[in-house]
Amino acid sequence: MTDLLIPVGGLVLLLILLVLLVTSRYKVAGPNQAFIITGRKGKAVLNPETGQLSTDLSGQKVVLGGGVFVIPFVQKQATMDLSSRRISVQIRGAVSGQGIKLNVEGVAIVKVGGNADQIRLAAQRFLSQQQDVEPFTQEVLAGALRSIVGGLTVEQIIRDRAAFAQRVADESENSLTGQGLILDTFQIQDVTDDGSYLADLGRPEAARVSQTARIAEANARQAAEQAQIAAEQEIAIAQRTLALKQAEIKAETDAASAQAAAAGPLAQADRDQAILLEQEKVAVRQAALTERKLETEVRKPADAERYKVEQEAEAKRSAEIAAADARKASTIAAAEAEAQQARLSGEAEKARRAALAEAEAIEGARRGEAEKARRTAEADATRAEGEAQAAATLAVGQAEAEAMDKRAEAFANYNDAAVLQMLIEVLPQIAKEVAAPIGAIDQLTVISPDGAGALPRQVNDNIVQTLSMLKTSTGLDLEALVKTAVGKAAGAPAEVSSAPTD
Repeated sequence: MTDLLIPVGGLVLLLILLVLLVTSRYKVAGPNQAFIITGRKGKAVLNPETGQLSTDLSGQKVVLGGGVFVIPFVQKQATMDLSSRRISVQIRGAVSGQGIKLNVEGVAIVKVGGNADQIRLAAQRFLSQQQDVEPFTQEVLAGALRSIVGGLTVEQIIRDRAAFAQRVADESENSLTGQGLILDTFQIQDVTDDGSYLADLGRPEAARVSQTARIAEANARQAAEQAQIAAEQEIAIAQRTLALKQAEIKAETDAASAQAAAAGPLAQADRDQAILLEQEKVAVRQAALTERKLETEVRKPADAERYKVEQEAEAKRSAEIAAADARKASTIAAAEAEAQQARLSGEAEKARRAALAEAEAIEGARRGEAEKARRTAEADATRAEGEAQAAATLAVGQAEAEAMDKRAEAFANYNDAAVLQMLIEVLPQIAKEVAAPIGAIDQLTVISPDGAGALPRQVNDNIVQTLSMLKTSTGLDLEALVKTAVGKAAGAPAEVSSAPTD
């Protein structure tokens, strides 16, 4: 058993070693790596131009992104880095086509070519010194930059950097491709000079742009100021409208406050005036009652007595006239009878005439007595009527005196308030009479700097002159009475009470 295990263990160990050897010699390339496997013999190649034989590079196997088994002791593996390299390029003092010295800075992206031929070329030159790829690329690009700058003007370099960079890339492409390198991109970062040419080159455009900017700024500032002025005008108009509205509201409020403040005194004055009016009505009714009493008790009985006397006098006069007429008729009849008897004699005519004269004398006496009686009756009636009228007038005067006493008693109770009430009642009548001539005018033309506003002042002046003439002629100072009454009313308003009436 032991003898059997030893060969089996040795075989297993051999297999393990074989697996480890195969595993260690199998290589897999990364995405940015290229394996170059050497160890095979290249083929002989005849150059048709020279007729010489040379060995090609087919013996160098290139592996990209795959795996390969490297035979120990026979083949050798080398790794080439395919990563891109960022290379900065700077040149100083490069002379342009105008003789201006420029400083140019650029950046290039370079990598090893992606096919087997380019990888073999790069491996032959940079495999053992891959860090030299950057210095080599910088030298190639710097030379291309200087050669391109020398054939261009400063304006072309500044204004069309993309074309400038493309020309540099085209110029250096052959040199880099021959080394197995590829220029992915090249960009110009900055172009400067040691003098002021570039600064002066941009001054006209900068001045134009600055001028345009200043003009635009001035226009914008002008537009902003105009807009601000317009906004301020709108604000001022709104403030004026608000002030007018506030003034209108304040005027209405003040008017309402003044009306409310005057409501109490006006109401008191109205009550006082109503009391006085009621008292005056009572006095008028009392006077009317007294007059009706006089009419019933004095005037009508006097009229009846006068009518009775007149009727009696008229009846007496009529009776006396009738008696005189009868006597006259009898006397005439007697005289005619006597005259008839004495017609033949001359004494008959004489007797008739004497009788007629006597009858006329008697009639005249009777008529005189009747006229005297009539006149006496009329005198008695007139005296009775006068006595009745005197009694009626006395009664009316007594009633009016009593009414005036009642009113004076009421005025004494009201004191200055009654006087003020009388003045309040009289003053509108005075003003009405003063303004009556103006009110009768149909059409009026006012020539005055004050316009129609002078008319109220003229009416007021007329009232003042009327009060002044009243004071001069009668000694009654209405203005002083008004002021005194108003002052007392303002200082200590008196309570108003109605006077008792009978």
